[in-house]
Order: sequence, then structure tokens, then C-alpha cells
Amino acid sequence: MADRFRITLAQLNPVVGDLAGNAAKARAAWEQAGEAGADLVALPEMFITGYNAQDLVMKPAFHTAAIEAVRALAVDCADGPTMAIGCPWVEGTELFNSYLILKGGRIASTVLKHHLPNETVFDEVRIFDAGPLGGPYAVGNVRIGSPICEDAWHEDVAETLAETGAEFLLVPNGSPYYRNKFETRLNHMVARVVETGLPLIYLNMVGGQDDQVFDGGSFALNPGGELAMQMPLFDEAITHLDLERTDAGWRVLPGVERAHADEYEQDYRVMVTGLRDYMAKSGFKKVLLGLSGGVDSAIVATIAADALGPENVRCVMLPSEYTSEESLADAEAVATALGCHYDYVPISEGRAAITNTLAPLFEGTEPGLTEENIQSRLRGLLLMAMSNKFGEMLLTTGNKSEVAVGYATIYGDMAGGYNPIKDLYKTRVFETCRWRNANHRDWMMGPAGEVIRPNVIDKPPTAELREDQKDSDSLPDYPDLDAMLEILVDRNGSISDCVAAGFDRATAQKVERLIYMSEYKRFQSAPGPRLTKGAFWLDRRYPIVNRWRDPS
Repeated sequence: MADRFRITLAQLNPVVGDLAGNAAKARAAWEQAGEAGADLVALPEMFITGYNAQDLVMKPAFHTAAIEAVRALAVDCADGPTMAIGCPWVEGTELFNSYLILKGGRIASTVLKHHLPNETVFDEVRIFDAGPLGGPYAVGNVRIGSPICEDAWHEDVAETLAETGAEFLLVPNGSPYYRNKFETRLNHMVARVVETGLPLIYLNMVGGQDDQVFDGGSFALNPGGELAMQMPLFDEAITHLDLERTDAGWRVLPGVERAHADEYEQDYRVMVTGLRDYMAKSGFKKVLLGLSGGVDSAIVATIAADALGPENVRCVMLPSEYTSEESLADAEAVATALGCHYDYVPISEGRAAITNTLAPLFEGTEPGLTEENIQSRLRGLLLMAMSNKFGEMLLTTGNKSEVAVGYATIYGDMAGGYNPIKDLYKTRVFETCRWRNANHRDWMMGPAGEVIRPNVIDKPPTAELREDQKDSDSLPDYPDLDAMLEILVDRNGSISDCVAAGFDRATAQKVERLIYMSEYKRFQSAPGPRLTKGAFWLDRRYPIVNRWRDPS
């Protein structure tokens, strides 16, 4: 019997729907595996279709084409290492999330996912049928068990595989990022290793898909839970991993272990990756955004420069009579420091024309929020005109605090195709700006050094839609607001929980009311990268019309 087994782990970035492109990536990984003398090349969960493909997978023409693409891949890769690749699979009238084992020019084995996740961003129960508990598959004289993603978070699948002869576990994943998720993954996988006594190899994909970013970080554990190897976070990588048969069973030979960055760097990398892949996978090359001189647009401009290169970012200052000289100077300073294109487009003349047009209708009413929002909506109109003319995607710049309580103008500053900071609370925006000024990495395409000058970060936040306006005129101070939002949104807590945390009951009730009232705005808002398990969209699905309020 062989005493060595080599697996090539392909931690790659598929594109949803690009069957030919994903197959080509798998074939290139297979070629590298062959050159390295590997016995098996492993691709992540649902790799051929890209993940998370949602309801697209249920379209018969699509899943049939995906299966045929894998059959063709099996023929192309007949002479060389075995390939394991994620793909939808049909048996009778049932559709499965499967892991297909290709050898000898055919699909030799099928592994069917048993536990279908039905929480947060996942809704697999409505898409797939649950497969039965199964046994291992053979590669040469080695028997391998592959719990597919969620299956490894439950003990029954791994235990069944161990009981039916699996010699080690290879877990293919499409596991998206949320803050501190790696520790959760690691704890679950250690539990499987302890329960079965088998080595475990965890293979995750990388890359952005809509709101989700898959962060890689594939790793291997030996019995006892010892970490034997760890691949990089967020980067595509090919790793050749060796196992050795001992008297006590297979053991993973030690490999490179890569340290993880802190959560601010990981969040920032997610925002950069999310935008970069959203652009690349949707076919856009350049972006534009309204640069106000405030902290939110400054960090979005910086993320865009880091994701796409400063030469692909247009920053537009659209001042009104309420825009301060300080804001004008701050906006231009940020664009200059980043090296982005900078346009100056005053809106006073356009605003006056709109005000005059509406004057006969508004006669006898007091000026107020309507007139303020005309400024925001005019800016949205002008930015969308530039987007159409120049073929540049418009980025929105509302942070999670504003998105939560509706402190943004629908069809105004909410207009656009993508929002890099949609899941970043205002208080974290400030800290992220400070972090980026102090840090630069090789994956950033923008310049190093202080790109957001301190005044942008330190001055009181304001929308500048009227004289002497401050955000604190309408909202609690951001540290208090964000703390209450974390309770009410991220932890799904109550008014009583806010009071127990030391907040005024009436203020907490106001915040809750604003959250519910703003649901219709979020329903129409641009997507953005998910950083937490409390992100707006798939993590939190509330009715748009809702009269319930917490009586506690």
C-alpha cells in the first residue's frame, strides 16, 4: 500500500455562470497537480457554477449545462490526477449540491450534500434536495470522506464516513466571510477531528460574489486538532499537500502556516475585494462617486483606488451654497492624495431652476426637508448622467448607521450600483480611515501614506444641506447610535436590552422606529460587501410594511 498521498488544493475564485471559464481554471489546476505528481486535485464547493448561484441553479438549462461541462472536464483530464469538483447533480427529479470525483475520463463517484444551510445568506433548502448519509470514495487504494461545507458543521456526516472506512476528510467549501468567522470554522473542524480521529483538510474558495466575499484561508488539521498547514486569506493559491501513512493512520505533513491579519485589515480587504470582483465580474472598468469632503465618501474613494487603481476612479465635488470652504478643501485634498481624477460641478444654478419650477406648487408652504433633499437628488441626477456618459459605475457612500436609520435620500445619495461601506458602522468608518492612513499592503493599488487628512476624520459629520447642519441634530451621537444598532440589528435585541445597556428608552424607541420606517429604502438600495452576520439584505429579511413596535 502507498505510504504517501499528495493532494493539490485549488483555492480559486470562480465566476458565477461562467461554466467555461471555471472549467478552464479547474483544468489549469489539474495540470499543475500533474506536474507536481499529485494523486488528487481538489476544487471547492459548487466550483463549476460559481457560488452562491442562488435560484440560477434551479434553471434546468443551467444545471444541465454545468453537469455537461464537468463530463467534458472528466474526458479532458482522463490521464493524470483524479479531480474532485463541486457541481449540481440531478438524480430523477431531485437536484443536489454535489461533489463529483472524476477519474478515467468519467464521473466515477458522487457525494451528495446532506445538511442544507437555511440561515443568514443561505437558502439551500428551497434550491436543493438533501442527499442521504453516504460513505467514502476511493482514489487509488485510499478512501476519502468529503463532507460538503455545512455537512462538516454537524457530527453525523463525518462520523458515518469514519465508520464506513474513510481514512481522512477533505471538506470542500463555499464559506463567505463575516468578522471573526475563521475561529468559528476552526472550532467546528477541530470537533470533527476529535470525534473521528481522522485528519481533516478544509478547502475554501476566494473572491467576491454580489454581497458575499469568500475569504479562503484553507487549512489542514491532524488528529488532536493540531494545525498542520494554512493557506492565505483572500488570495487565489495552489498548494500541494502531502499526507503520510503511519501506524496510527494518515497524517498531514507540516506545511506553511500563514498568520491572519487583524479584523480591521480583514474588513478592509473584504471591501476592496468585494468592489474589485463586483466590477470585474459585471464588466465595468471605472467608477465615479460624489466626494463631499466627509469621511464616508473619503473612505469609499480610497477603497475604490485600492481596488481598481486611482486612474480608474472619478471623484466629483458637487457643492451648493451650504458647502463649506473646509469641505471643498478636504475633498480636493483626498482626491489629490489618492491620485484620482477630480471634477468640480456646482449645483446652485440647477437647484435654483428646480426650486423655481416647483415654486407655484409649493407656494404657501414652509421650506424644509423637501428642499434639502432636492440638493441630494440633483446630485444623484448629475452623477448618474456622468455614469451613463462615461460608462463608469456610480458608487454610493452611505455607511451602515445611515442605511439602518434612513439618514440618506432615496434617488439621491442612495443612487448607484454598489456601496463598499454598506455594512460598516460610522464609528468603524472613522477607525478604518485611521487604519488605512497608517497601513499599506501589496494588494492595495492606491498610494501608501496618509490619503485621508485628519480634518476629514475629526470634524463633526454633516450633510451640509442647510446652514450649520450637523448629523447630531437628527440622530444620537454615533457611538451611542451604533451601540443601539448593534443591539437592535446585529443581535436582534429589544428596547429593554438597550435600556439595560444604559440608553434612554425614548431614544431607543426612536431608533427602532427609524429602522422599521427605512426598510423600503434598504429594499431599493445598492448591494455592498457583507462584513457581519447582521448585514442588510439576506442576513436580515424584514417586511417593508410593518406596524409592530417593541412594547418592552
